Amino acid sequence: MMSDTFEPKIVAFVCNWCTYTGADLAGTSRMQYPANVRIIKLPCTGRISPLFIMKALEQGADGVLVSGCHPGDCHYTAGNYHARRKYTIFREMLHFLGVEPERLFFSWVSAAEGRKWADLVAEVTDTVRRLGPRRSAWGEPVEGIAAPRLSANPVPFEAPAGTFAAQAEAMREKAKALLAGGEVGTVIGYEQGTLPGTARPAFVSTPEEVDRLVWNEHCHQNLAVYAARKPAKPGKVALVVKPCDERSLVGLLQENRLAREDVVLIGMACHGVQSEGALAPRCAACQTRTPALADPVIGEATPPTATADPRLEQIARIEQMAPAERWNFWQGHFSRCLKCYACRAACSLCTCERCLAEKAQPRWIPAPPDGAGNLSWHAVRAWHLAGRCVDCGACSAACPADIPLYLLNLKLAQVVKDAFDYEAGRDPAAAPPLTTYREDDAQEFIR
Repeated sequence: MMSDTFEPKIVAFVCNWCTYTGADLAGTSRMQYPANVRIIKLPCTGRISPLFIMKALEQGADGVLVSGCHPGDCHYTAGNYHARRKYTIFREMLHFLGVEPERLFFSWVSAAEGRKWADLVAEVTDTVRRLGPRRSAWGEPVEGIAAPRLSANPVPFEAPAGTFAAQAEAMREKAKALLAGGEVGTVIGYEQGTLPGTARPAFVSTPEEVDRLVWNEHCHQNLAVYAARKPAKPGKVALVVKPCDERSLVGLLQENRLAREDVVLIGMACHGVQSEGALAPRCAACQTRTPALADPVIGEATPPTATADPRLEQIARIEQMAPAERWNFWQGHFSRCLKCYACRAACSLCTCERCLAEKAQPRWIPAPPDGAGNLSWHAVRAWHLAGRCVDCGACSAACPADIPLYLLNLKLAQVVKDAFDYEAGRDPAAAPPLTTYREDDAQEFIR
């Protein structure tokens, strides 16, 4: 279908109190504008979840418009301020996944701005008409466009000789003292895995079992995933934590999933962990090598091996791709997804009692492990972790399909840092970015 004969389908999510009334004013005033927009009315822009936008695209919309009250005029005081933050992150995520930013529109339209609504609809329709229909269905690759590949130069893993052995011995002594003294009922650490060169979580409840615990370059699992769960044994739980694991605990503290006094932290100064025979990419430039909340901290950390995060170069290369190339890059990776949800199981911050992926009324995420279902799952999960992910790498390490989930999470962390000057897992007293707002938050993308 040629773009000059193409009539786009545009979904408009609007607030009841301002934009919908403004649209009604345009109608009663007999203002002329295109009929391509299907309006869905909600109480407030704060109620317009980004998932609604994604679902509209999934169902075949060529463009999406979101509109509500001007800042300061919200019927619910601050709904549009919170919405503005959500859209700041979400639009960047869709752009990174390969959705053309010109297909998403955000505008403030008051009840008295019927003319602005008419002009806005005309502009949106004209823009999407020029873009033409979307080149592929949701979750399907664009035909005729190669799926670019990225490669990273591995960083050799190096740690001072004897470091791990000395730390392991001190950690076992501390664990034995905690159990023998009755300070904790369980110590959660690491033990030798089934295969050589691996480690797995270990749950130790008596001093005699402590000798099972190990500490080495293979201890990559984030044990904070067990922190908010009810312990099998009476008493407190002690966790062996790396700095990134500890940052996950900060997130749990912020969300009231955990009380600090309920857990004892055995902090391990970090030397990075090994991945496929080399230093894990996230560890190369990590500047936080010593836990801040743990007492004691065992050992001395190894300084970072790189001054800049090598993964940022990969993100920059993705951003330089054309939208169709970015789209195919991600569809190529997501097509391998088995929907096993190992990423969710490994994540210490995936703590919802019932995951959105399991809800069937409505069905937010298509159940089959196909293009649409896989894209929706990974987009929803990345959005859910925006401003919360601490870059521990547990999801990528657990993924049997080797999907670079860390790139998507790290991109959103960049957006949050640049837009709101916030880094997840740093300050237990700080408000997460999507639970608060500033009146002067940037809104250049909003008409």
